[in-house]
Amino acid sequence: MKIHEYQAKELFRKYNVPVPEGKVAFSKQEAVNNAKELGNYPVVVKAQIHAGGRGKGGGVKLASSEAEVAALTDEILGMTLVTRQTGPQGKEVKKVLIEAGQNIAKELYLSIMVDRASAKVVIMASQAGGMNIEEVAAETPEKIIKVYVDPLCGIQGYHLREAAFGLEIPSAAMKQFSGMLKQLYTLFMENDCSLVEINPLILTSDDRVIALDAKVDIDANSMFRHKDLLEYRDLDEEDPLEVEASKFNLNYINLDGNVGNIVNGAGLAMATMDIIKNAGAEPANFMDVGGGASAEQVENALRIILRDDKVKAILINIFGGILRCDVFAQGIVQAAEKTGINIPLVVRMEGTNVEEGKKILEASGLNLTSAVDLKDAAAKVAAAV
Repeated sequence: MKIHEYQAKELFRKYNVPVPEGKVAFSKQEAVNNAKELGNYPVVVKAQIHAGGRGKGGGVKLASSEAEVAALTDEILGMTLVTRQTGPQGKEVKKVLIEAGQNIAKELYLSIMVDRASAKVVIMASQAGGMNIEEVAAETPEKIIKVYVDPLCGIQGYHLREAAFGLEIPSAAMKQFSGMLKQLYTLFMENDCSLVEINPLILTSDDRVIALDAKVDIDANSMFRHKDLLEYRDLDEEDPLEVEASKFNLNYINLDGNVGNIVNGAGLAMATMDIIKNAGAEPANFMDVGGGASAEQVENALRIILRDDKVKAILINIFGGILRCDVFAQGIVQAAEKTGINIPLVVRMEGTNVEEGKKILEASGLNLTSAVDLKDAAAKVAAAV
């Protein structure tokens, strides 16, 4: 679950990670009032969306007066902000963070994430922080420092020193930086984060370390342990179909293709997407209804996919185990009766009660195509689009 910068900074404050003074605003007047509360100029007007690269996209501006705060907020609120992470469609800005300006001596990059290859937590840092960090990673990866932490042992003093020395933190700021990094690691672990990122982490002219930006991703599978963080979820920033699917405990991710697919099992769903591409078509979604899905779950899955205007055909790939093929077939028939499927439908079923399932579909009168195997199914759905 992604959260906004201003929410991430609220979390940072709870863990004593230093951040600038600031407050979120949902209107021009609120932004002006927030700037007055800060008391000094300049202040920064920062668009709040779930994406990085806001500065390059024109979503971060410096204001030197009340009039500039009003003008810049008016310009940013309601704009469609396009960044590398939003894609060409961009995202509408509905709120801004008004924050105190800082005296920046140096910009650094710092993040903590899970490294699957080593089964460890990795601290990534670079002296080349700021807006061009993606280019640094791509063109000069040697400038990225990596410090690996075994989560069973936790973060140790030598991890902190390795990161500090790699960033060439001045001796006057060493103690503060080490304390901040230790707290950041604690935040990461206690909140089941998949990513904590600060870009830039700044050194001020008086040798203080401040998180000028904050990005936090929380593992959605852990939210049952973090009911207090659910209030940070912003449904406006999420795909409406993905929000709808989450209501029914469906594992759904919207993609850019034109072939919708319904599959039971995450691994089988990924293989299905691959074989759709190999057949020359493009998957419109990832959809795993789960091994124990009911007929109602299948109906909800089909209804959600049919709401996607990009979908020109649907491939259903079911391996009957816990979800029996006859139960699945009943779900398809129910969904067809309620939604009125008017696009090509290709079905491949194998497993428990497969013959009963096929009989239910044949007797339904639905306009569908049966496939012998997965390769045959992919070829038929690709031909249909």
